[in-house]
Amino acid sequence: MKVFASPSRYIQGKNALFTNAKTLKQLGDSPILLCDDVVYGIVGERFESYLIDNGMTPVHVAFNGEASDNEISRVVAIAKENGNDVIIGLGGGKTIDSAKAIADLLAVPVIIAPTIASTDAPTSALSVIYTDEGAFEKYIFYSKNPDLVLVDTQVICQAPKRLLASGIADGLATWVEARAVMQKNGDTMAGGNQTLAGVAIAKACEQTLFADGLKAMASCDRQVVTPALENVIEANTLLSGLGFESAGLAAAHAIHNGFTALTGAIHHLTHGEKVAYGTLTQLFLENRSREEIDRYIDFYQAIGMPTTLKEMHLDTATQEDFLKIGRQATMAGETIHQMPFVISPEDVAAALVAVDAYVTSR
Repeated sequence: MKVFASPSRYIQGKNALFTNAKTLKQLGDSPILLCDDVVYGIVGERFESYLIDNGMTPVHVAFNGEASDNEISRVVAIAKENGNDVIIGLGGGKTIDSAKAIADLLAVPVIIAPTIASTDAPTSALSVIYTDEGAFEKYIFYSKNPDLVLVDTQVICQAPKRLLASGIADGLATWVEARAVMQKNGDTMAGGNQTLAGVAIAKACEQTLFADGLKAMASCDRQVVTPALENVIEANTLLSGLGFESAGLAAAHAIHNGFTALTGAIHHLTHGEKVAYGTLTQLFLENRSREEIDRYIDFYQAIGMPTTLKEMHLDTATQEDFLKIGRQATMAGETIHQMPFVISPEDVAAALVAVDAYVTSR
C-alpha cells in the first residue's frame, strides 16, 4: 500500500509569524507557547504579544532543551491545568518534536513554527524522543501531521549559518535514502510504500540544495532573505520533511542514531553534521561512483560539514567504538533495514573508517 503524508497547511515567507493571526485563531484561542529562553528573547516574546493583540490568551512555557518523556509530561500537566486548546512549538527540532508529542497526548491541534532551518522535523507526523541525558530512545508516530507549519524566513535568516548548513546536509540525505528505499521497495516513515509524489519531492530536494545551497549560505551570512534562501529553507523544511517521511529513511539516519552510542565531543555536533557523515557512509556502503561521492564531499566541505573522523571528534575512536555505532545503527526496527541489502555492524564500522581514509587521501 502506498502512503503520502503532509501537514494540513504550510505557510512560508518574511514575517509569517506576524501576519497570520486569522489562520492561527482557526486552530484555537488559548495556546501553549513552547520555546526555550533563547528563542523567547529573540522572537518568542514579540510573538506572544502579537497573539495577545489578536485576541488570544497564550501561556508561555519555557522548554528545558530535551525532547524526553519527562519534559513532555511536565508540559502536558501545565496545559491540562490551564485548559489550553492548541500547542505552538516555536524553536528547533527538539522543541518541535516535544510540541507534537504534547498535542497528541492532549488531542489538540499543533502549530509548528521553526526558528531555524536545520532539520526536517516541522512537517512530519513523528517525533524523535531522547532520554533526559540526550541519548536516542525511540520514534513516536502520530495519526496526523501538524495542523499548521509557519515558517518565518526573516527570523530564520538571522540564525547562525552553521544551522542552515546543517539543514542542507540533513536535506541532502533525503534523496540518497529515498533511492535506497525505492530499490528495496521498502517501507517509509509514513507507514507504507513510496508514492511517485514522495520520490519526486525527494529528488527535487537534492536538486534545489545543490543549485541554491551556496547562494543561500551567502545570504544567511549577511542575514538577508533572497530567492535562493527562500528555496533552500523550503527544501530543508518542506521538501526534505515530505521526502523523508513519504519516500523513506535508510542507512544515513540510522548511522546518525548509531553515533548516540558514544559519549564525548561528538555530541557537540548538530543533527545535520552527523547526518552528513552518515550519508557519506551510506554512499560507501552502496559503493557509489567516485563522481557521486566526490560531489557530496566537495559540497559538504564548501558548507562546513564534517567529512573526516577528526572533524567528527572520532579520530581517537577504537574499532570497538565503531562497532558500538554499528550495533546501535543496526538495531531491530532501525531504518538501515530499508536498504536493499543486509548490513551488519561490521559493515558500518568498516564504512565509517573507509570514508575518512578516502577523504584524507584525496
